Amino acid sequence: MSLEKKITSREAIVGIMGCGYVGLPLALEFAKKNFRVLAFDLDQERIAQINRGISYIPDVPTAELAACVQAGKLEATADFSRLAEVDTVSICVPTPLRKTKDPDISYIMQSVDNLVAYRRPGQLIILESTTYPGTTREMMLPALEAEGAFHVGKDFHLAFSPERVDPGNPTYNIVNTPKVVGGITSECTRLASLLYASIVERVIPVSSTESAEMVKLLENTFRSVNIGLVNELALMSHNLGVNIWEIIDAAASKPFGFMPFYPGPGLGGHCIPIDPHYLSWKARQTGFEARFIELAGVVNSFMPHHVANRVIWGLNNQSKCLRNARVLVIGVAYKKDVNDLRESPALDVMALLEKSGAVLSYSDPYFPTLRWGDRTLSSVELSKSEKLSEFDCAVVVTNHSGIDYQKLLGQIPLIVDTRNVYKNVQHPSLVSL
Repeated sequence: MSLEKKITSREAIVGIMGCGYVGLPLALEFAKKNFRVLAFDLDQERIAQINRGISYIPDVPTAELAACVQAGKLEATADFSRLAEVDTVSICVPTPLRKTKDPDISYIMQSVDNLVAYRRPGQLIILESTTYPGTTREMMLPALEAEGAFHVGKDFHLAFSPERVDPGNPTYNIVNTPKVVGGITSECTRLASLLYASIVERVIPVSSTESAEMVKLLENTFRSVNIGLVNELALMSHNLGVNIWEIIDAAASKPFGFMPFYPGPGLGGHCIPIDPHYLSWKARQTGFEARFIELAGVVNSFMPHHVANRVIWGLNNQSKCLRNARVLVIGVAYKKDVNDLRESPALDVMALLEKSGAVLSYSDPYFPTLRWGDRTLSSVELSKSEKLSEFDCAVVVTNHSGIDYQKLLGQIPLIVDTRNVYKNVQHPSLVSL
C-alpha cells in the first residue's frame, strides 16, 4: 500500500520523536484522529507516565491521553529500533543555544542517527524542531542519504513543518492553528501536507524547507523585537514620568496600524529568547549583521537587572537595603498558568537578588518545590497571612490566574509589579516595572 493511501485510510503508523511540550500534544492529536502512534523519548519516567495514561503537560488532558493509550492508539518507548515500524516520523526534540549563542542541533542529529540505523524505505520524515534556515537540507539530508542507499523523493521523503505550540493558550491549539509545510521536493511537501491535513484545519505549503524554517524564526523574531521596543519604552517611561501600561492601553484603542505588546521582567520559554539568535547566527554566516535582532536581545536581557534595580529602589525608599531583606518571588514559570521553567526570567531575577544578599523565597502553584543551586526550595502558600508578614518585599514576576493579589496589599510592605496585575490600583506599597 502506498504511503498516501496509508495516510488517507488512517493505516499509517505515526512516529513522534520527543515527548515534550510539542511532541506529546502532537502524538495525542494523531491518536485521537485514529492513527496508531509510537512516541519515542529517552526519559524513562515520561515513557512510563504516557503508557499509564498520565499526562505531565497541562495542555494534554489526562483523560484523553488515557483513553488513547487504553484503546491501543498511543504507546511510548525508548526502543529506537522500533522506528522501523513507523510510516511517518515527526522530530520534536530540543534545539537549545550553546553558551556562545550558537545553535545546538545535536538533538536533531542524534535523532537522524537513530533513523539511519533503524529506518526502512518509504518513510516520511518531518522536522518540527525550531532551527536555522538550511538545517533540513544541509545537515539532515546528507546524513539520510549517506552511502547512497536511500535517495530523497524516491526511497524516503523529507520536510520541515515548524511547531506552533503556545502552552496554556485556551483558544489556539494544534487543530485550529494553521500548519506550515515545506519539503525537499514537491512530493515531500505534498505528502507532509496530506499527513498534517488529517489533524489540522488548514495546511499552508511553502516552496522549500528553508522557507518553512524561516517562517518560524520570523514569527518569534517579530515578537522579540517588538517586546524589546516596548521594554525600552518602559525603561524610558521612568525618566519621562509616564505610565507605560496606560500608554499601551490607550494606543491599543487605535483600530488600525498598531498591535499591543507589553513589557515584562524578561523573555522566557523555548522560542522567543532563543529563536532570534538562530536567525542572527545564520545571517552572520552570509556576512549580514542583524542589528535589530541583536539590539532587541540586549534590551530584553537587561530586564531582569531592571527588576532587581526596582527592588533596590523600593527598599531604599523604605530605609532598607537589599542585603538580608526577605524577598518573595511570586511566579517562577516563564508565563502564566503553565508548569514550564524553560528560560524563565524569574530564575534570572532570583539569581541577581540572591547575589546581592537577599534572602529568597518563592510562591508558584505549578511548582510545589524548586531546585535552586544545591538546595530545594518549597513554594510559600499565599493563603497564610502569617507567612506574608515575614517578607520585606514581594516581586510579581509571573501573573498566574487564581492568585489573590489584592490580599498581598498591606501584608507585605513593598510589592514590585512587573506584570501590571495592580492596574489602576494606588497603594503606598506598590512599585511598577
